[in-house]
This record gives sequence, C-alpha cells and structure tokens, in this order.
Amino acid sequence: MKLLIIPVAALLLAWSFQSCKSSSTPATFCDTCLKDSLIFTGNHPLKPYVYISAKDCKPDSIGWGAAEYGSGSKSSFADLVKMPITINKDQFKCVFKDTSYAWLLFSDCYTGRFIQIYQPLAPSGRRNIRKSGINSFDPKFSIADGLIAYSDKGNIFVEELATDKKAMMTFGEAVDIDYDVIHEKLDSVNITPTRIWAKVMIGTKWKELQKSIELK
Repeated sequence: MKLLIIPVAALLLAWSFQSCKSSSTPATFCDTCLKDSLIFTGNHPLKPYVYISAKDCKPDSIGWGAAEYGSGSKSSFADLVKMPITINKDQFKCVFKDTSYAWLLFSDCYTGRFIQIYQPLAPSGRRNIRKSGINSFDPKFSIADGLIAYSDKGNIFVEELATDKKAMMTFGEAVDIDYDVIHEKLDSVNITPTRIWAKVMIGTKWKELQKSIELK
C-alpha cells in the first residue's frame, strides 16, 4: 500500500514565537485566521478525502470519506477535539493510507500543542485523538518523514504511518510535561526509524537520552 503525504502548502512555515498581528494582541505561534476550507485528497482511484471547513477564523466542521463509502461523513470539529483550537494551513498535514484512514497532524496556534487525529475513512471507523504529540513542525523536534511521535509523560512512542509499526524509549521516571509549553520539560528530539534521541528535564537537570530502536 502506498503512503501519501499531502501537505496543505509546498513549504511549511518555520515555528514562530512572534505575533502575526499587532503588538497589542497576545503573541501566537502562527497566523490564527483560517479563512478558507482545507481540502485533502489521496492519490487513489476511489478518491479518499478529508476536508475542514472554516467559520469565524476557526475550524468549523470536518468531513471524510471515499467513493466506496457513498456520500461520506461529517461532524463538528469542536466536538471532535473538545478544546478551543485555531489552526494555520501551513502547519497542517494530512497523511492518507489508501482508503483505509488518514492522519491529521496540526498545531494549535495559541499554545503550540501538537494534535494527532487518526481518522478512518469508513463511516463506522473509530477515531483516535492524541493531544500529546511531539511537534514535527517545531525546528527543535527532528522527526523523520513517515513517522509520528508522542509522549505519555514517561516515554516517547514512535509510529510508522505506512505500516503501524511502533517503538518506544522510556525516560526512566515520570516527567510532568505540560504539552502547551512542552519545551519546559522536553527541549529537543531527533527521531529516525532506527534511533530515538531526546533532551529531557529529569528532576531538576537536563539529560540526554538515546536508544537504538526497531520498528515492529
């Protein structure tokens, strides 16, 4: 099965800590006004798709499907994510696996929290939503193409999107990560299909951890 990565724009914006508005407004990580719908389609004969409509500068609804599933499905984006979200089209990826599912990977503009949504394309499929992603748009987080990573405050987990194969590295103890300000505890990572490296605040000291991995 062929994995297709369909970015919204050809170039991703650099992770920014400057406001895109006037100095009188709170600083944000990215442009927060989503004016147009985001539409993603996979390169498959049955035309898998995901779209996100916009209203009042925010994501309003999400739709998904493929030709084999009839007219498709739709739901409220707010009901799906269950937290206030503003997004930037240039910090958003949609990754399709034929007509089986899509991964939606994006940052919340105000906090920088990285959200990962596993979206089955069949109407009866069950979603999985993670709000503890390690942000592949952040220049301090180097993650090889085709992989996603997240943490449960005690470990880093890596998943290969094309195969669902996984690997992990433990911190050795619980780390109280606030994912809205993740760099306070997780400074940087470098993740490839064979290695996880991370700089983590363990107790009161920064430690560099690494592990050779095999995705399986």
